[in-house]
Amino acid sequence: MKRGRKTNEANSSSSEDTTEKESKRQKVVEKKTIVVQSPDWANLLQDIILQVFQYLPLLDRAHASQVCRSWNQVFHMPDLWRCFEFELNQPATSNLRTTHPELIKQIIKRHSNHLQYVSFKVVDSSKESAEAACDILSQLVNCSLKTLGLISTARPSFMDLPKSHFISALTVVFVNSKSLSSLKIDDTPVDDPSLKVLVANNSDTLKLLKMSSCPHVSPAGILCVADQCHGLRELALNYHLLSDELLLALSSEKHVRLEHLRIDVVSENPGQTQFHTIQKSSWDAFIKHSPKVNLVMYFFLYEEEFDPFFRYEIPVTHLYFGRSVSKDVLGRVGMTCPRLVELVVCANGLRPLDEELICIAERCKYLSAVGLGECEVSCSAFVEFVKMCGGRLSQLSIMEEVLIPDQKYSLEQIHWEVSKHLGRVWFPDMMPTW
Repeated sequence: MKRGRKTNEANSSSSEDTTEKESKRQKVVEKKTIVVQSPDWANLLQDIILQVFQYLPLLDRAHASQVCRSWNQVFHMPDLWRCFEFELNQPATSNLRTTHPELIKQIIKRHSNHLQYVSFKVVDSSKESAEAACDILSQLVNCSLKTLGLISTARPSFMDLPKSHFISALTVVFVNSKSLSSLKIDDTPVDDPSLKVLVANNSDTLKLLKMSSCPHVSPAGILCVADQCHGLRELALNYHLLSDELLLALSSEKHVRLEHLRIDVVSENPGQTQFHTIQKSSWDAFIKHSPKVNLVMYFFLYEEEFDPFFRYEIPVTHLYFGRSVSKDVLGRVGMTCPRLVELVVCANGLRPLDEELICIAERCKYLSAVGLGECEVSCSAFVEFVKMCGGRLSQLSIMEEVLIPDQKYSLEQIHWEVSKHLGRVWFPDMMPTW
């Protein structure tokens, strides 16, 4: 009897366990069933279409939006309108692509408050196209742009406009965009008062400012930006705006370390532009504060205008000579630019640069990119230069006409010798035959 009772109890317990396990299994199945049946296919399909639209050119996207109501709804989703480039020209005089006027109206009406990353590309040199860009800017009263670029692929465009008209349109963006971080306004009539408006509304967020060839800006105007925009990391301007005060402002303790500074040193009329000299102490303070900064300098000067430059050590890293430069100046480069990483010489004349290149190789220990245009260098000196720089020369662009054969190397032999010291196959560049 006892054994039977135990058996019945065991069977009863086993049955209860089985029932409990079956109940748990059923709940799991129900949960899984609920998960399988729960997706919102409409939203899922919309997300997929949105991802596809993001890879389509604007015109294809517009055509696709006419397929059905759902696709048209995706076409107007804010995510697709955060980044936009307005391309402007005059169709009557140009075959280049332009943003359709009806699309511009639609963007201003429905998407101006979605725009965050915007550029205006004037692809012809007409005043009318620049005016059209300003008209669009002046209507962006509900915008909150993070980046703005005004690009003229053919000058002068924006400089042809009345200054008051341009400033009025630009001020609309400066006032309404409280988080502007990147601003590119090269070749425009921006002025000091408009920069003050920019600073008053966006000083905490501005990180990049490109404003080369802006003749209405003074050193005081750019100094105002440096004094108050302490997060500025990249700056591009003309040399006449550079001053000791500006470098010291960029070197203050409350200013972040600058990452990129580009200076354009430009002269249009030989002998009529007076260039000032920046003190060595200012450069020293600047490089002490921002030791890893890329200092890029473009020189478009005539030979007699180089006297104020390269008289003492300067922390330039990338150096480009767009016009002919003398042997004397290149010799001074080797003595005063120890941080030099890249050197491009457009032209020099018919006097060999043997000693100057050797000096640069000896003194510029970080040099990794060199380009020589209308210059002359003996093959022996060039091989010695490459040997001294070694494998760190990742870019070496030399026209074949630059190299002068001598008793030691012919043009046929030099590429083997240079390749050996570079650690890779190298040939001089060939002049196109057409």
